[in-house]
Amino acid sequence: MNRRRARSVLPGRGLSTGITLTYLSLVVLIPFAALLLRASSISPGRFVELVTTPRALHAFALTVGASFIAALVNTVFGVLVAWVLVRYEFFGKSVLDAVVDLPFALPTAVAGIALTALYTPNGWLGRLFEAAGVRAAFSPLGVVIALTFVSLPFVIRTVGPVLADFEREQEEAAATLGASRLVAFRRVILPAVLPATITGFSLAFARALGEYGSVVFISGNLPRRTEVVPFLIMARLEEYDYDGATAIAVVMLGLSFVLLFALGRVETFFRRRGLGDAT
Repeated sequence: MNRRRARSVLPGRGLSTGITLTYLSLVVLIPFAALLLRASSISPGRFVELVTTPRALHAFALTVGASFIAALVNTVFGVLVAWVLVRYEFFGKSVLDAVVDLPFALPTAVAGIALTALYTPNGWLGRLFEAAGVRAAFSPLGVVIALTFVSLPFVIRTVGPVLADFEREQEEAAATLGASRLVAFRRVILPAVLPATITGFSLAFARALGEYGSVVFISGNLPRRTEVVPFLIMARLEEYDYDGATAIAVVMLGLSFVLLFALGRVETFFRRRGLGDAT
């Protein structure tokens, strides 16, 4: 007897799949394919020369390093903020919850101007840094500050729903069995939120990699000091160096894909491990 194919709950599977693939192709795949096609016209030797200049290598290192630090900072404090917003009730909670989403809605140029005004040597916070012998604006630290600001909501909004759905009875059961709060967090809560935390880190990292508007103002865009890859690409375009801009963009595309793919594999590993432990 032939098995009948299970009918989908929603009709039009073929149509919806076709629309999805078409949409993704128009928005994502075709532009990337055009970029790769443009890069294929550059000889391998010329390509390597364009992406290995001291200016380009420093921009790559600063962009990836600052993005990683910003995502890591937001992962640590984002989990803490998500925990407070989900577990505690206090005056002004709704306002704080709305503030978390501000980097989503605020134009990055506005964020850059605001951060620069705060962290310049004459700014409110910049004076404190200068008194401590630390220069915030127009330094790599300023780049990290800007990237931390724009990637702030991702971990919070990813971990928050997981914490909200987490059954507190599991914590109570662990406490009944004699587990301390630290042990209960490490053995019960952490495995449940770890996949979401890695997802939030990946999103924050990806957001920081492509940031341009807020970094332009606070970094000063000093070549081989505070210049990030998006600004270097724009500089190459303004110089009509289309080959240089294309080569750098392709490397950044490939680097971003590899890093996000690796983080996705790590997330899948912990998710499967968590499901396995839960069963």
